Amino acid sequence: MDYLGALRMFVRAVEVGSFSKAAIATNARTSTVSRAIASLEEDLGVSLFHRTTRRVQLTEPGATFYENVRGVMRGLEEARDAASAMEGRPQGLIRLHAPSSFARLHIIPFVPDFLAAYPDIRLDVSLTDVRVDLLSVGADLAIRIGSLVDSSMLSRKLAPHRRIVCASPAYLGRMPPISEPLDLLQHNCLVYTLQPTDRWFFRHGDEPEDAFEQVPVTGTLRADDSEPLRDAAVAGAGVVLLPTWLVGEDIKAGRLRHVLPEWSSMIATKPGGIFGIFPPHRMVPPKVRAFLDFAQKRFGKPPYWDPDWTEDRRNTSRDATELNDAHSA
Repeated sequence: MDYLGALRMFVRAVEVGSFSKAAIATNARTSTVSRAIASLEEDLGVSLFHRTTRRVQLTEPGATFYENVRGVMRGLEEARDAASAMEGRPQGLIRLHAPSSFARLHIIPFVPDFLAAYPDIRLDVSLTDVRVDLLSVGADLAIRIGSLVDSSMLSRKLAPHRRIVCASPAYLGRMPPISEPLDLLQHNCLVYTLQPTDRWFFRHGDEPEDAFEQVPVTGTLRADDSEPLRDAAVAGAGVVLLPTWLVGEDIKAGRLRHVLPEWSSMIATKPGGIFGIFPPHRMVPPKVRAFLDFAQKRFGKPPYWDPDWTEDRRNTSRDATELNDAHSA
């Protein structure tokens, strides 16, 4: 029996929940995975899985075995990374966790180019908005957006994370003008339900870093996902506070307009960013460094999704003047 190969198949079967999916992940036949795990069970003298027609579930001995084997496999991966680092050649599997919307828009599009540039690297991508414990799930890397809360992980800032207030031209054309944050009290605000409070925070460009104006926001639509709020704003339903990585193209195309461009806008007062975080190592694995370097270069400085703020501010100021004149008339 190829014991190491059997252990890899066992770990993958646990992670994906079935022998057939584990076979796909390890480029093997389902019968090969089944025989490998049966050989492990024979060697150990215990059943590792409860088998059903749809999925497999760990037995108690299987769960104990998995916890220990997962650590062994990670140790082997780290040993391989350390050896390959001596030659400077990124290789191996990257288990990546990333927020769903951001990954679909700004990570998945460059994955083919990344894999072409690094043919010895394989990617296992999990799209999830849940902040997982990297060590407990065996992940190599995660993309985090916002403020960092886990001081035990290493991190690299890949790009700034900026939010802006915006609305469609149609909405702005039929509603009172917005020239300062308190004007939002007269507007239908589309609210992200996972924000820490029911307020939006604003700081004028020339004010101290800790000087914030708070505005309580309410409206006819609340959602725990940013994309429906963006779609509703484009359709003219109201005013929204969203990241530039989500609405940047809408601003550039004119589907949305940046409101209050002279103000920094946020849902919390803690500084944030877009980060790559990874477990602490004696040295950063070459495969992780390669991915972070590639992503950072692809995002650019400033990131490519940010609108041209100089032009945007000029246009928004002109639009605001026109709207004020129209309402005054």
